[in-house]
Amino acid sequence: MKKIILLMILLIPINVFAVGDNAKANILIDYATGTIITEKNSNDELPMASMTKMMSLLLIMERIESGSIKLTDMIPVSEKAASMGGSQIYLEAGSKMTLDTLLKAVCIASANDAIVAIAEYVAGSVDEFVNLMNFKAKELNLKHTSFRNVHGLDEEGHYSSAHDMAFIARELLRHQLILDYSSIYEDYIKHPDGTNTWIVNTNKLINFYEGLDGLKTGYTTKSGFCITATAKRGEMRLISVVMGEANNNIRNQDTIELLNYGFANYKIETIVPKTRVLGSSNVLFGNHSKVDLKLSEDAVDLINVLEENSYSYEIVKDKLKAPINVGDKAGTLYIYSNDVKIGEYELTVDKSVRKANIFELYLDNFKRLLKGSN
Repeated sequence: MKKIILLMILLIPINVFAVGDNAKANILIDYATGTIITEKNSNDELPMASMTKMMSLLLIMERIESGSIKLTDMIPVSEKAASMGGSQIYLEAGSKMTLDTLLKAVCIASANDAIVAIAEYVAGSVDEFVNLMNFKAKELNLKHTSFRNVHGLDEEGHYSSAHDMAFIARELLRHQLILDYSSIYEDYIKHPDGTNTWIVNTNKLINFYEGLDGLKTGYTTKSGFCITATAKRGEMRLISVVMGEANNNIRNQDTIELLNYGFANYKIETIVPKTRVLGSSNVLFGNHSKVDLKLSEDAVDLINVLEENSYSYEIVKDKLKAPINVGDKAGTLYIYSNDVKIGEYELTVDKSVRKANIFELYLDNFKRLLKGSN
């Protein structure tokens, strides 16, 4: 009888056992595909404390990459920024610090004064920056998020969900620069008066969990202990969120359980590498009449380590007319797993094609005529 019971237990799928279950809400997703691996109350609207700063950082990273702001920019510190409570690096009103330094303060020490100073610099005022945050939330189709500030201190109407936090993190991680900051365990902030402030990452998991390099912790009286964590092992990067934990130790333990579960039971499989030629297309009015089609990025799938999937593909080509550049859309690749569509990827050209001049068009038509006469 005992043998039968043991056998029944072993046959129960592993994912029925709760992981990270101490949290009010949690979620674990795969970065590459956005697949939700496991979740609990992931759409519940809860205070998210300093995890708020992920959306603030997303807007900042976008502007750095667009060139509208630079890491070397000197950011003025207002009275409002200097007077912020909670986590801070004690900025002095009227002083200036580089954007690079303030980003370290935000990502490592979760400094409220630093994020307010940056928000004022980027948008002119904190209120306008908050408007940008809410606009971005709508753009990302986040249905359970509402921002009232840039830092995450408790405020009526300021909330998010584990699901929305995970997908803000996924969007933020598209900007690899963020990991240059979030992966730092400790550093010094040098103030204009020559003094230094030692800062240590609020995310202690960075120091001992293999592959973990971000992303943002949070705590207030209302939110409890929260963390959005990300770790990469091999080709797979995972993102976990836990919210409403009782203390820091439980927050970390639940995060470890979630990430361990993902790494132990799933893997990323490259279905179509971006190096593979997926046919060719004719180009009208170009200095080249034909181009090969490829993906801009590898097509991947998240699979259970015990599964065996079969894949099929469908290619839909766009009509191409010069000029067209590498990276421009040239068609769509649809991928099916066991006859179910699992994704679609844009095709691009293997080389840029400029518009042909009159002589080149004449020569191309002449070659066509010769081929036709043969």
